[in-house]
Amino acid sequence: MKRRSHNCLIATTMGTFFLLMMVLYGTINSQQSESPSYKQDYRLLGRPLYKLDISWPKYPELFSGEVFGVAVDQYSGVVYVAQRGEAVPRVLVFSTDGELLLAWNTSTLDMPHGIFLADADTNPTVWVTDVGTGPYGHCVKQYSPSGTLLQVLGSPGKAGSGLNPLEFDQPAEVFVHSSGEIYIVDGDGGMNNRLIKLSPDLEVLWIHGEKGQGLAQFYIPHSVTLDTFHRVWVADRGNKRIQVFNSVTGDWLGTWGSCFTEDAPYSVRLTPDQKYFIVVQLNTNQISVLKAPPVGVIGQCQVVSVIQLAEDVKPHLVDLDLKTGALYVAELGAQQAQKFTPFSLGGSFL
Repeated sequence: MKRRSHNCLIATTMGTFFLLMMVLYGTINSQQSESPSYKQDYRLLGRPLYKLDISWPKYPELFSGEVFGVAVDQYSGVVYVAQRGEAVPRVLVFSTDGELLLAWNTSTLDMPHGIFLADADTNPTVWVTDVGTGPYGHCVKQYSPSGTLLQVLGSPGKAGSGLNPLEFDQPAEVFVHSSGEIYIVDGDGGMNNRLIKLSPDLEVLWIHGEKGQGLAQFYIPHSVTLDTFHRVWVADRGNKRIQVFNSVTGDWLGTWGSCFTEDAPYSVRLTPDQKYFIVVQLNTNQISVLKAPPVGVIGQCQVVSVIQLAEDVKPHLVDLDLKTGALYVAELGAQQAQKFTPFSLGGSFL
């Protein structure tokens, strides 16, 4: 019933599509001359696993700000795209077919950074990290699919000092497990450099919060994801590595660094079959596909494929459709989001 209600909510937004286009047109038209041209050039290196879907979205000119993050609801076929800029919708909601469904013209976000879709199969909500320094920044926020603010973690407009685990300083990304447990990487250039695990009731279960280059230390932790083997994978951007932890105990398990000598990992996600990690490197404009190790093994990272994007595209964060395996990329430099579909098994990793 909850899923049906959610689908009805998305369906009703279609009726506002043309009105929304009229509302957005003035903003898009005024900024179009200042925006970079949309970039669709790319090369595949190594094993070809993805191809660009040039038909998504149907109207790329709807992107009117700097695109920072994407989140996919595989059950409803919906993609949430976070962007920032003056007088632009903070979140654009597309269908996986490329139609614009909704825009969040919310005043409760300063500068969205990371975005995550939780409880997709039951009661979907959208979590957004806000790295802004204005009156709504330094928080992790939970929204309904239509953009209604439901919950705020942190003190809006106040940067945390690190003494309180629930006071943040430019939190980069959040990952909500199906159990309701919450993982937050806090420190997109702020004073904090932390990985925090919270219970569904917001109790701190464990935390790593020391800045440095040592084991379980961080410098600008930027992205976090979990696999099915109780392992937490963190893109430790400033240290050019990925660190791995036991999700239950918080114990450090290993580090990957040999794949990131030229540029740091900015985003880390798993394919639906758990066979590959998708890792973004912003400055080299690369999306790398890394082989995921089996349970009990971390080893060294192994690149099996690379999507080499055009110069200055600057891919930032990614997400995958866990039903089809489609990859969505938020591109800061190109000011757009793009969709790549897998070659495997007729377009699906499943």
